[in-house]
Order: sequence, then C-alpha cells, then structure tokens
Amino acid sequence: MFAFLNLSVFGGLVAASFVINLLALTSPLFMLQIYDRVLASGSVPTLVGFGVLALWLYGFQAALDILRQRILLRIGERFDRDLSDRVHAAVTRLPLIARMPGDGLQPLRDLDNVRGFLSGAGPTALFDLPWIPLYLAICFIFHFWLGMTALAGAIVLVSLTLLTNMLSQKAIKEATAHNMARNGLMEAARRNAEVVHAMGLSRRIGARWQKANSDYLKANRRAGDVTGGLGGLAKALRAILQSTMLGVGAWLVIDQVATPGVMIAASIMMGRALAPVDLAIANWKPFLMARQSWARLQDMLKTVPEQPSALPLPKPVRELRAEELTIIPPGERRPNVAGVGFVMQRGTALGIIGPSGSGKSSLARVLVGAWAPAAGNVRLDGASLDHWDREALGRHIGYLPQGVELFDGSIAENIARFEEDPDPEAIVAAAKAAGAHELILSFGKGYETRIGEGGSALSAGQRQRLGIARALYGDPFLVVMDEPNANLDAEGEAAVVRAIVSVRERGGIAIVVAHRPSAISVVDKVLMMEAGRQRAFGPKDEVLSKVLQVAPAPASAARGRAEAGNRLQTNTARRQLGALETK
Repeated sequence: MFAFLNLSVFGGLVAASFVINLLALTSPLFMLQIYDRVLASGSVPTLVGFGVLALWLYGFQAALDILRQRILLRIGERFDRDLSDRVHAAVTRLPLIARMPGDGLQPLRDLDNVRGFLSGAGPTALFDLPWIPLYLAICFIFHFWLGMTALAGAIVLVSLTLLTNMLSQKAIKEATAHNMARNGLMEAARRNAEVVHAMGLSRRIGARWQKANSDYLKANRRAGDVTGGLGGLAKALRAILQSTMLGVGAWLVIDQVATPGVMIAASIMMGRALAPVDLAIANWKPFLMARQSWARLQDMLKTVPEQPSALPLPKPVRELRAEELTIIPPGERRPNVAGVGFVMQRGTALGIIGPSGSGKSSLARVLVGAWAPAAGNVRLDGASLDHWDREALGRHIGYLPQGVELFDGSIAENIARFEEDPDPEAIVAAAKAAGAHELILSFGKGYETRIGEGGSALSAGQRQRLGIARALYGDPFLVVMDEPNANLDAEGEAAVVRAIVSVRERGGIAIVVAHRPSAISVVDKVLMMEAGRQRAFGPKDEVLSKVLQVAPAPASAARGRAEAGNRLQTNTARRQLGALETK
C-alpha cells in the first residue's frame, strides 16, 4: 500500500517518527530526574529548569505528531486522487468484461478503505514499531531484569498481534463477501422498486435481503469478536506488564540495586515501548480490510488495465466491416454468437432480425465497441475499433441500447453527451432528428429541464426519444439502435424511420435491431440471426423472400416502400416477424 510513496515523503515520515520516539523519552527521563535529583536535593530552581525543558520538548513532540498526522492525511488524499480516475474507469468498464459482484461499487469502497487506513492511526503504529528495540535497550541499561521483563512483555504482545492476524483474515474476508452480496440485493430491489411494490414482492425480496444481512452480521460478529477480544486481552496484558515492571523495579529498589526514579522511568519506558503494539492490535481490523481492499484493487486494475493512448485516426467515411465475429458475454464461457461477418458501405442501413435470444443485442454491443469480440474484428474504414482512442471513437458512434439509461442532469446535457461546451444548434438538430424537439419544448424549462437519476422524471417513451436524440448528436458515422421503436407511438415510430433515412442521406451507416417491421422499412440490407448464427445476409427483399418465405416485391413497390413504406409488404413482414418473436 505504501509502494506509491516517493522516497522523500517516506524518508520524511521515518525521520519524523525517529524524532517523535526520541522525544517520547522526555516523560520517563523527567520522572527519573524528579525522583533521583530534585527530591534528593530539594532544589526548586532545578525543578523549574527541568519543568521548562520538559514543557518545551512536549510541545515540540506534539507539533511533530500533528505534522505527521497531517502528512498521512494528505498521503491518503493523494492515493485517492492518483487512483480514483482509474477506479472509476474500471468500475464502468468491468461489467463489459466480467460479472460484477454485489452492487458493482465494491472497488469504490475498497478505495475508501485504503484511504481511510492511510489517513488514520494505523500507519502511526507501523512507523513506531521499529523503535521498540530502542526502549527495550534503555530498559536493559537501567537493569538487566527490567530489560528482560520489558522484552518478555514485547514478545507476548507481538505474538498476540500475529495471532490476531492469523485468526482475523478469513473472518474479515467472509464479512466483506457477505457485505457485497447484501449490497447487490439492495441495489437490485432499488432498481426494480416499481415491480417489487406493484407485484407485492416486498416481503419476499425483504426476506432474501434479511437473510443476506444476517449472514453478513454473523461474519462481521466473528471478525469483531476476534479483533475485539484479542484487543481487550492486549490491553489487560499491557496493564499487567506495567504492574509487573513496577513490581520488579520495587524489588530492585529494596535490594538497593536501583533507585525509585529508575523504577518509575522503566515502567513508563515499557509502556511507551508496547504502545505501538497495542495500537497495531487496536487497528488490526482496519489494516486487514485495507490490505484486502488493496489486493482487490490491484487485481481489478490488472483485469482492466489503463488504456494506452492511440494515434488519432481520420474520421470514418467509407465502410463498416464485421469479420467472422465470435461473442462471449461478460462472465460467460461459451459464445452466444459465432461466425457473423458482413460489410456495410456509407449511405446504407442494415436491419438485424431474428427470434429472441438469437444474439442480436450482443452483436449490437460488439459493433459499437461496448463488448470486445472473443474472435474476429469490427473495422471502420479498415481500422479495428481497438485502434481508436475511446473518446475519439465515441464521437463517430451513436448507440441506443435496448434499455435506455439517462443520467441525472438536464435534457440538453444528456443529448450532448455531457460535452463541456456543446453546440446548442447541434443539440436542437439531434432532438429534431429524433422527433423530440416539440416534446422537449412542452416541459416547463425546455432543454434545461432536469430529468433525475436514470431519467426518473420521464416516461419510457420520452426516455426512448431522448436516447435516440443522444445517439444522433453530432451526426456520427455509425448509428446502432437496438429496438428503437420500443415504447413509441405511431408518431415516434415515424420519427425513427426519418432518423434512419437522415443517417443514410448524410452518408452514414444505420444499423437497426428490430422485431417490428416499421423500423426496417427503410433499410436496404437485412441480417437474419438464429441461434447465434448468421442465417442470411443481403438485400432486404432477397433475405425476406428467402427467410420469411414471402414473394419478392416488384421494383416499383420496393421504391415506394423505401420512400413511404408499402402497406401490403409491411403487413406481410409484420405477420412473419411476429411469428419469429414467438419462437
């Protein structure tokens, strides 16, 4: 966890700890002088002199303690600043690579755990532990048996620390796992609040969460019992050892081989020697949690490495090429799509059809780069998607997922993809292309209306239209829409058709995943998916004729359908596609 510290900061902390531990000798040495000099001589000036010197040393020690703690606090902040961007990027990318346990926010909690430990009292104990031999050596200087008593106490407490580590690791790991599980259930219930309440699932979902919470509490109790019990035992042992030190000192005083000042000073010295061990035991649970969190963060950052900078590529203007794609969904081992390949030229549109579960949405995710293919490549003008800088590539891609997710913010911010200085004309143009301009103006604050988390202030159809506008913002070369006419009325479906036509007319490529035929009425090519395989690809009439077993339309009818939609062909396609949906 301290590997990120530079040498100067680490050296400064070691130097500060060294001086602090030297200054910690002030108390026992002051007591030694009071008992052996001041009381023996009865000199008030000597008492005042020692008192002023001790006060000055105590103040210097307090200043260094405060400085060290402030440095540790800033080290924690620096750790957070250095890793927070990567953790955020990894949290947003990890669901595209593997299944996320719990609610998916454990990496953020891990970051908080490590920062909290680095900013707390735990590192203080770690920096003070190496100075224990100094205090033990001084005890041996006082007398051999005082040193042996202090050494025995140190061995006992260090052994207790190692026992705490051995017994706590598994319990804390289990508690963390159960905590992730209960957080996942809570987040699932929050996301599906409407279903839970409408269908009377509150008690059953609550019972599942209570069981997960009970498992977490049991694991947390086991971890707390271990660390708390051993911590209490450590405190008792420390008090016993200090009393033992006083007893040994008293015996030496009676034998006249030590002075009362040595007895008191040795007792304080041993207390100071064992204080870091006591502090380490008290902070052992946060230390183990931070260490496990750091290990998880390292594993996650290895799984989701930082993306290297890519050479800027020219804007794509020519073609989209899918080369023998094989797709394995995140967290799965078997592909759900295999052997899909096609080429689309500028100014064309592709409709992807097929029964549910045939891999259409998986293919859409790979085409926009959300998922990486297990084999094969997606290329824009010959460049593989992984050759692009993701932010630069995003400007050339518009994507409407099957489940539209919006962000807390204004309508304009969501359409403009939260650009820092968006073009207002481009925002309005995208809204008009999606048929959402009049809808947006009907809101009280128009484009500045805040939509709440996930677009909670909007209906499903309104979110769908804003999602389409976001996909069209900036006139991207490739626009992929998964079920764009879901949740839309007839006016909304007509807007989708116009949007596809507009993409084609400006030389872009539109890809539409659809069950309903209205969305593919203006595409010129169709890809038929079945059981994760490409069953057919080619001109729309040819594929529909071959796969759906309908007669090819006359050329004049095809032209009419491309312009306004042929009613007879549309009705036939609707019946056939409806049959596909029921498979």
